[in-house]
Amino acid sequence: MSTTITADEQVSSPIKKTAAKGLTEDWWAVILGGAIIFAVILLNSNGVAFHLPAYQWSGLPDLFGKVLAGGNLLLIIETGVVFLALASFSIALSGGSIKRFAAGFGFLYLLVIISFIIAGNKTIAYYGLEYVVFALLIGLLLGNLVQLPAWLKEAVRSEFYIKTGLVILGSTILSSDLIKAGLPGIVQAIIVVTAVWFFSLWLSRKLKVDDEFGVILASAVSICGVSAAIVAAGAINGDKKKLSYVTTLVLLMAIPMLIIQPWIVKVLHIPEIVGGAWLGGTLDTTASVAAAGALVGPAAVKAGVIAKFSQNVFIGVTAFFIAIWWAYRKPKAPGETTGGLKINVATPTEKPGLKLVWERFPKFVLGFIGVSLLFSFVLSPATVKSIGPVLNNLRTVWFALAFISIGLEAKFADLVKIQGGRPAATFVGAQIFNIFWTLLWSYLLFGGYIFPIPDFK
Repeated sequence: MSTTITADEQVSSPIKKTAAKGLTEDWWAVILGGAIIFAVILLNSNGVAFHLPAYQWSGLPDLFGKVLAGGNLLLIIETGVVFLALASFSIALSGGSIKRFAAGFGFLYLLVIISFIIAGNKTIAYYGLEYVVFALLIGLLLGNLVQLPAWLKEAVRSEFYIKTGLVILGSTILSSDLIKAGLPGIVQAIIVVTAVWFFSLWLSRKLKVDDEFGVILASAVSICGVSAAIVAAGAINGDKKKLSYVTTLVLLMAIPMLIIQPWIVKVLHIPEIVGGAWLGGTLDTTASVAAAGALVGPAAVKAGVIAKFSQNVFIGVTAFFIAIWWAYRKPKAPGETTGGLKINVATPTEKPGLKLVWERFPKFVLGFIGVSLLFSFVLSPATVKSIGPVLNNLRTVWFALAFISIGLEAKFADLVKIQGGRPAATFVGAQIFNIFWTLLWSYLLFGGYIFPIPDFK
């Protein structure tokens, strides 16, 4: 059964309702991410030494003597308290329930630590299985087997967590990395991202998947998985369930790709640098690229990371153009359905303009870009190097909270039920195209056919 709503009611999105109470989720992500970065820079400038929790272990003696030792547990608890205080501040000023949020956050943080500990095992780390995989799997198991209580739902805020983490991620996107990439990495990023994005959107339309779903899917496949999907969804004020759906697809497909692609490089005797560029253009995170590249060789790691950095830069560019395109696209016709809701246009459609583009533009992207510029041109290389590991550690906590939340929100049945499984088919088809298209250009650009073979010694 469909529900009829007016255009005014349709415009009243969750983001705008939040804005009525105070700052939007996007602005809170910028504020919290910026506050964390500022605090780390300030403490570093005053010579404060950072002690981060350890999660790496190789055996039970190492696990209990290092990871679960009293001092390390205290660091883990202190980190959780700081994150709870920061998040609670924004939740309180946005009209949320602090009591329920605190209880739910504590449980989520416990699951985050469990995922870190599992991923910290030496054997598991060797195979490139990151914390994101275990965080998602833990969330999926709980979300599909247990009915979530209200106090836990208050803390399940996947977009808020990952947007804050993305602001901090800007500290790793440096202009110097693009210079190191040189023409092969930059050209590959442009060709791969553009072609794969438009192919994905074309395929989604062929399979009768709505454009909102198609934009999120295309961005996830073509750029860098979950992070790009979040940015695209923010640019179009996308449906949260669709974002959760795409995120689940990304992480489920990443596992076989992480194992199979390095094996293909070896079996087919693909040149090491070409193989690394291929991995960098298809796998979703820098860490997974490095792990998969390590199974091929040191040159593959360097080529892969450079290719991945080049693609990551497109996060902000993509958000900018998607926001403009979405604001100026043809208005929906009366009776057209979106997300199960039937729209009855009772008032004139808002005329597209710069104001509408600004309203739809994901503000956390501004934080991401600002942080990237700060770390590229303002801070000294020594400062960037010294605080990099600290910010990376703090960013992974936000991301892990997001992936646990995504798993709790996602349902296995939805992969088949939502639009008849067509979005899943679109994602798989687009990813297959991405794999072959990127391999072709990796050969042309890193194999010496167009540019000299890069020297990664």
